[in-house]
Amino acid sequence: MHENLLEWRGEFPILERSVYMISNSLGAMPRSVFTSMNAFASTWATRGVRAWHEGWWEMPVTVGDILCDILHAPHGSISMHQNVSIAESVLLSAFDFTGKRNKIVYEALNFPSVMYIMEEQKRRGARIVEVAGDAEGLGVPLDRLLAAIDEETLLVPVSHVLFRSAFIQDAAAIVRRAHEVGAHVILDVYQSAGTVPVDLTALNVDFAVGGSVKWLCGGPGAGYLYVRPDLAEKLHPTATGWQAHARPFAFEPGAMDWGSPAFRFLNGTPHIPALYSAQEGYKIVRSIGVQTIRERSLHLTDLLLAEAAEARIPTRCPPDRNQRGGTVALAVPQAERLCQELIAREIIVDYRPGSGVRVSPHFYSSEDECRTVVHTAAEILRTLPNA
Repeated sequence: MHENLLEWRGEFPILERSVYMISNSLGAMPRSVFTSMNAFASTWATRGVRAWHEGWWEMPVTVGDILCDILHAPHGSISMHQNVSIAESVLLSAFDFTGKRNKIVYEALNFPSVMYIMEEQKRRGARIVEVAGDAEGLGVPLDRLLAAIDEETLLVPVSHVLFRSAFIQDAAAIVRRAHEVGAHVILDVYQSAGTVPVDLTALNVDFAVGGSVKWLCGGPGAGYLYVRPDLAEKLHPTATGWQAHARPFAFEPGAMDWGSPAFRFLNGTPHIPALYSAQEGYKIVRSIGVQTIRERSLHLTDLLLAEAAEARIPTRCPPDRNQRGGTVALAVPQAERLCQELIAREIIVDYRPGSGVRVSPHFYSSEDECRTVVHTAAEILRTLPNA
């Protein structure tokens, strides 16, 4: 299915030497990044300080607009940040946790960095409710999560796709429940954007965060924050800076005069080199279309599961393909050692405790590469003691 996508392989240099199966951790770099980074260096070298007024200052919003096209959000509703931790910290700084509505509800299978940020809000008065996962650790029972969201809940930071198991959570149901009781949802789309369709407008989600490192093939240093347009002008982050000011180059002293919604969640001087590199992957994903990528992903993960079953290698991911993101984990006893051995053979995967060897094909991956991963893993496992 969609084998025409293999025509994109030439755009990704690492595919010339490696079976690259870890796009859920770091997507392959597009060849055009060389050109884009050269454009950054050339602009700095030839335009100098004038570059700020010739596009650099607006890049956190103009690059975000490419993501708006991918995530089905209005232009100007996504701002670019260094990473999700920064983006969520900026957002959280706009909320008050001293009243009765001060609960933060999140799932126990959330990404640890998000947990760290949320737990620290206790110092600001927040109460944390952590919802346990199921017995297998694949997902969080939806009814259990919805029941935890009540009239005292302020924020519900949840992952659209869980990083350990690739389980797709029912974002629409979570948003509906939160809105019924007056709570806000922060949807982390890091593991879905670029491989699982996301429509932020249709979901009516309040906020969304994510990064460029994974399926978007945008590299490090380019996280992002979506704020629903009707909420943007109501919020005033305390983690802020001069880029959020209505007239930053007037250098006015004193209190903040908030700029447009597109800028008010920004802070200090923007991370220009990362924005140059990130936009190249975005453009490719936008050109192909996430629905097409999703169909290819399901085909390849189905193949991985079939090959693993034939090789008698246990796997860890949702059995229902409609609940499965882009990753299949090989759940073997010596997963870390297997990962090392595969990487030594230029089969690039990764290992996560509680998950196993994560194998993540993308639109540029071939069926033969999927078979190679499983067959090579089976050969290695036969040589490992207690495998």
